[in-house]
Amino acid sequence: MSARGPEWSERVRSELGKAVLGKAEIIERLQIALLVGGHVLLEGMPGLAKTLLVKSLGKVLELKFERIQFTPDLLPSDVVGTMVYMPNTATFSPHLGPVFANLVLADEINRSPAKVQSALLEAMGERQVTIGGTTHALPEPFFVMATQNPLEQEGTYPLPEAQTDRFLFKLVLGYPGVDEELEMLHRWGGVSKTPSLAAVSSGAELLERRRDIDSIHVAPAIERYIVDLIQRSRELASGDTDSRVLDYGSSPRGTLALYQSSRALAWLRGMDHVAPAIVQELLPDVLRHRIALTYESQAVGSTVEKVISEIVDSVAVP
Repeated sequence: MSARGPEWSERVRSELGKAVLGKAEIIERLQIALLVGGHVLLEGMPGLAKTLLVKSLGKVLELKFERIQFTPDLLPSDVVGTMVYMPNTATFSPHLGPVFANLVLADEINRSPAKVQSALLEAMGERQVTIGGTTHALPEPFFVMATQNPLEQEGTYPLPEAQTDRFLFKLVLGYPGVDEELEMLHRWGGVSKTPSLAAVSSGAELLERRRDIDSIHVAPAIERYIVDLIQRSRELASGDTDSRVLDYGSSPRGTLALYQSSRALAWLRGMDHVAPAIVQELLPDVLRHRIALTYESQAVGSTVEKVISEIVDSVAVP
């Protein structure tokens, strides 16, 4: 048992609590993503503090933070940067875009067309950006946290599967409870009341903690359990049209995501090994954006969440 994980988690969560109420599970998932170097897609209705949460996380961890507001007229160069002509030297010099930060908030990512969304692909997957034929490494650590609003579909551009698969988690934010909303009024109801946050961790500490994550034991039976869960999602996408539940199952990237995030969650909770309950708890966040229902499944009222629950029920627990 290690006290490092719970101590670090509580330190970060306590400071975030000065600006963001509740959302304990969401904050824990964001901590996991930071620890394993994964990107996160946050989906929720307007006004649920998605942007505030990510911005506050950057302050608490003392990370360089950049926010990119995705709009229909945004260009790829507005994200990654471009070559700028320098009259004094008669040469072109690279101007690095806002993606060159430790924590990048891609706000309302589904409001820009595919050519802009794809500008993030190399950055998210390769941790580098090519400008004018020259490759520039991104800062370390590097995270993309994107938000999207499910309410309005007109004028939006759904993320392609190739890009959603690059996110470690897809998290769905719900409305706060009555007590949390009342506390919000008491804390920040005044116009002049704005929370002040202090840095309680750092990018260097995040990188150091990754060695702790790698020390968490995963038994061979748990490794096989993780693979079997992912394989089951692919089985539901095989066969003829009438018998298929899913259009496609999870990619191998989903297997790695479930494995790495399970170790991180075990560490955060002071465990020295991964238990089946940890894997089951994280499976919805890992699979939610990596599987798609067939038209027939949707017609009978099935949902992605129901299918994930059926996957858990159908695979033997070690």
